[in-house]
Order: sequence, then structure tokens, then C-alpha cells
Amino acid sequence: MDLGSEYQITLHNLWEHFIWGDDRMDYSPVRPEVLASWRRSRDFGVNPQQVGRDVLTPEALSVRLAAHAELMDVVHPYLEQIHTVVRGKGFFIEFCDMDGYILDLIGDPEMMGHIEEQSRLVVGANRSERVAGTNAIGACLFERKPIQIWGEEHYLASHKEYACSSAPIFLPDGTMAGCINATGPAGDVHLHTLGMIMSAAGGIEKEMNIRRINRSIERVSAQRNTIIQSISDGMILLSADGTVIQINDAALRQLHLRASECVGRNLFALISIDGNETPAAHIELLRRTAAVTEVSILQPAYSAIPAVFNIRAVFEEEGDIVLCLYEQKTITRLVNQIGGFRAKYTLESIIGSAPRTRQMLEQCRSAGRSLSNVLIMGESGTGKELLAQAIHNLSSHSDGPFVAVNCAALPKGLVESELFGYAKGAFTGASRDGNPGKFELANGGTIFLDEIGDMPLDVQTTLLRVLETREVVRVGGKYPTHVDVRVIAATNADLAQAVRNKTFRKDLYYRLNVLTIDVPPLSERMADLPLLVEHFVHLYAPGEIIRIAPEVYSILSRCSWPGNIRQLENAIERAINLQEDGEIRPEHLSAEVLEEAGAEVRPEARPEPVRLQDPGEGAWLSADPAAAGYQAGGGFLFPDSREAIEFALTQCRGNVARTGRFLGLSRRTLYRRLAEFGLDPATYRPR
Repeated sequence: MDLGSEYQITLHNLWEHFIWGDDRMDYSPVRPEVLASWRRSRDFGVNPQQVGRDVLTPEALSVRLAAHAELMDVVHPYLEQIHTVVRGKGFFIEFCDMDGYILDLIGDPEMMGHIEEQSRLVVGANRSERVAGTNAIGACLFERKPIQIWGEEHYLASHKEYACSSAPIFLPDGTMAGCINATGPAGDVHLHTLGMIMSAAGGIEKEMNIRRINRSIERVSAQRNTIIQSISDGMILLSADGTVIQINDAALRQLHLRASECVGRNLFALISIDGNETPAAHIELLRRTAAVTEVSILQPAYSAIPAVFNIRAVFEEEGDIVLCLYEQKTITRLVNQIGGFRAKYTLESIIGSAPRTRQMLEQCRSAGRSLSNVLIMGESGTGKELLAQAIHNLSSHSDGPFVAVNCAALPKGLVESELFGYAKGAFTGASRDGNPGKFELANGGTIFLDEIGDMPLDVQTTLLRVLETREVVRVGGKYPTHVDVRVIAATNADLAQAVRNKTFRKDLYYRLNVLTIDVPPLSERMADLPLLVEHFVHLYAPGEIIRIAPEVYSILSRCSWPGNIRQLENAIERAINLQEDGEIRPEHLSAEVLEEAGAEVRPEARPEPVRLQDPGEGAWLSADPAAAGYQAGGGFLFPDSREAIEFALTQCRGNVARTGRFLGLSRRTLYRRLAEFGLDPATYRPR
């Protein structure tokens, strides 16, 4: 296509006919997109001899500038860069929005006044076809594609000495934001000018897309940071080589680091896990960490003593690593919740109002207000652990775990590892990851050492050191772990005598014996007997009304109760199971209790054998003699035997009430026997 002087002369002649409305002319020499623009300009009523006066007010201009602030921040450097190429040649570089308003303009200073007067090319002026007729800006915005308008192709007479090159700018979502344009003398514009403008528009679009991607990344990063910050445990996001990408405040606190000193740096240049030295060795360690694993983490700048953590590493598909740090107390708290290391008894759980009982309760209240070690002394069965739990629930450690250890029940060779834990590979058969001891599990709470008098002497030495330093070193371990533990010990032995016999350390005895509580035996608090009996009746027969025969209280009060409250509880539980009519009588007490009380020992009564006969209600049903234990011609069976009950259920068609009347058994006894024999009355009912 020839855009030279001959084309310009032809174009000028055709333009003159066109603006006068001569549609008989052959306008085929005019480029189709230019002719289409002329027609739109004429339809808009644009005066080809007059420059449009649509210029934004300062207020309206400010609104549009604010709406396009980010885009203009990207566009302006491109306008400056283009202008450096054409400086001194009378060019103007503009950015226009979708509506054709010029929002940014750069040009040679000496030409600014001339073009402003001639064509009102100023910031805020409108260059759409509706206002300025055919020009590159208006045609580009309408056609949504790059275009160059040269000389006589313009619709306005005042614009014909210029050539314009425009290219649209599309945002990442596909919407057109506007265009950039280069306006210069018609004789100095080339097709390369349009190529330069198109290249700049493409660069602007790419930068806007990069900004959108960066915003999306920042938003995701901010969301991820919010998530990891909301997690109470330590969490670190690492690149494949161990560089810290993100780290939450909990991890910074646990590792004694600052975000400014670790983000962007290799984590393993700052800390060491389990003595590994290189980042590669640490990454390999994390790859072997399939589940929560206990490790020692050393932060040399903070302390030469490693801290014990539990870690878990998750490798993402992109190669990043999510490293979770769980402080030992967090894992301990979780284990305690699952293991049920909680104290359920309080002082209100202790039944009794006898003088010795009130004295004991007052001692417990004093112990609850203190964090000193407590030694509970009393016979077996007096409820020493109940007191220990009550003291724990009164103390400032009540929110922590309550871990009870029966020292007499621990295997002699494993006492130390049970109490203080063991390190990895401490001995044959030990867990590969090591194991915390009861003291670590009780951290923040109370450890109850029952039967402390049976603890081996060598373990007593270790226990004394723990009580003095409040630090635990695991069996086979190197480094101590601080524990905040309240110690309550209990024994039924005479520890003072054990000290004299050199079976218990004197210094440990004095360390434990800060606050002493003597638990009286039941024989010294017999005034509490009726309350205890009533409590156990409600415990084992909830919702039932059980009467205690007066002679039963007489027998119970004469008993010496060597097994204390535990023996009394067992006696009441037995009596409740044996009684059938809502009354506990002497025959429901055990021979042992009766003997201790000096009462007559009588064998337990059992129903007399009876002959099974027709219940008299409904037709007699045949039964399998072998299954029923019933012989033709009559037979004698105990009414509470399996055979008698099966026979009666068959004859009574599974009706429990009729079966009980037939056998002469109470409902309670019958139901107990049904459960004992595994019999279901429903299977005996007609189908």
C-alpha cells in the first residue's frame, strides 16, 4: 500500500467530497478501516473544520488518574523510553483510557504550545472518534487493534499534518484499559513507529500480568503466613535446600531466632538437629522423619545445651519442606490427654466428718496452697491416692497432668527408665526414638509416687538429684531437661525405721517429708462408717432404694477393718449383689466380715429344689427333655438353675414376669441369672 504523496493527494480530494456528503464517488482508494472511521465520524456529527472541546475538569481528571494509578505507574516509564528515541523530532507520546481521554502526555517542550493551540492535544482532552473524528487513538479504541493514521487519513483538517500510531493495552483479565499513541509530523512517521508502539504496549501488558501474578503470590503467601501464625506449634517452610521461606512466631520463639536473621538463609546454618553438620545431612534426616520424631536441637548462639523437640517433616511436590516443631510440653500435654493422666477427685470426694477426718482434710488444704513436696502416710486401703488427687486439684498445678506411679509394681531393672525416660538406643529393646519418663509426662503438673518405700536405693539417689535440680537426664542421655513437677509421695511403711535400717536414704526422706499427712485407718474414724456405707450403696445401686438392716450396722461397727475403706467398699458391693428385696441383711455379708465382728456365720441360702409343673396359663408346650433338663414323670431342679429357667421360659412363652412367678424368683435374681447364662427371653416368644 502506497502511503506517499500521490495517495495523500487522492485522499484529500476524496475527503472533500466525503465531508460534503457525496456518496457517488469511488472511495475504494481509501483504506477500509479509514473509510469506516470517516463514516462513523460523520454519523457522530463531528465538524471536520473545528477541533472538539471535550476536556476534563481538574476534579474529573483526578478521579480518572486515581482509577488508573497502577496502570499509569507502569505506562509512564514506557512513554519516557519511547520519547528518548524520538526526542527533538516534534513527537508527542500519549496514554489514553478506554473513553479516549489523554491521561499522560510527553513531548518536546518547544512544540507543546503549538500543538495545544492547534489541536488541543493536552492532558484531559478527549481523542475518541466521537470528539476528534478519525485518528489513531479513536480508531484503535474502536477496532481494539493497532493502527496508524497518516496525514490526509485524519477526519479533522487541523490533524492532517500529523501521523499517529496507536496500540491497545489489555489487562490480564482481557479487558482493554486504553492505548498508547505516538503523534508526530506526517513526513517523519514510518511503519517502524507503529512497531515501536506495539512493542511498548506488549511490554506494559506483560508487566501488568507480572504484577497480577505477584499480587496473587503475595496474597497466597499472606494467607499461608496467617495460617502458620495461627498455629501454636512451631512451623517453618523451607526450600528444597533448607532455605527459610516462612517461619511463624512460635518457631522463632522456640529456636530463639529473629525473622530478619533467618528468612532467606539456610536454616541449618543457624541450628543443628541431632548433631548433623551439613544442610544435606539435615535434609536426609528430615526425609527419614516419616512421623513425629523426637530430636535434640542445638542453637549455638543461644545455648550450648540442646533442647528436646518433636519434629515432623512434610515434603511438598514442588520440593519445599514443611517442618513442624512440637515442644516437649506440647507432646506431653497430648499424651496426658489421651492417656487420661487427670485427677478426678477433690476434697468434696472425701467422705466423713470424724475429728481425725477433719484434721486430715485441713492438712490437705494446707498442702494444696503450697508447692512443697508432700508425704502421705497411712495403711493400705485408706485412700492415699484420693488425697493426692485432691491436693493436686487444690494447687496451682491443677491444670497440669496428674501422673500416678506405683513404685512397688515397677520391674526393678526398669524403675529408672520408667521414671526418668531413656534416650535413643539406650539399651537393647529400647524404642528407636527414645521415650519420655513419668517425670517428663508430669511436667506442669503433679507426680504421685505411691509405695515410695519400695523404691530401690540406686533409683533413690537419682530421684534425690531430680528433686534438688528439677532436671531430668534420661537413661543413656547426655543433656538435662527441666521439669516443673509437684511431687507427692505415699507409703504404708515406716520410713523412719527404713532409714534406720538403711533401706531408705535419709536425705531423700527429709527432702520428701516437707509436708506430712497422716491418713487414719478406718478403725480410728468409725464415726464416718454410716456415711461411707451410704456412699457405697449409692455408688453400686444408683437410683435404687436399699435399706440397711440395723443389725448390719452393728456388725460393721464391731469389725476391725484391716483392709480399711477398700475392704468396706468390697463388703457393701458384695451385699448389694446378693440382696434381692431391697434390704441388706447379715446373711449378705461375707464370712470374713462376720468373723471379724464376732457374729454367727451362716451359709448363704439357696432356693429349695422344686418339681417343675404346668404354669396353668395357656396350653402346655412340649419341650426338648434334654434341653430343658426335665425328665418324663417329673424331676427336681433348683429354680435358679439354667435348666429350670430355660424350661420355665419355654412354658411361659418368654414372659419374664410369668417365668419369675413360676420359679418363685424375684425379678432382680431372674434378670441376673439371665445375664449370667446369656439367655434372651425374646427367643422363647412365639413368632
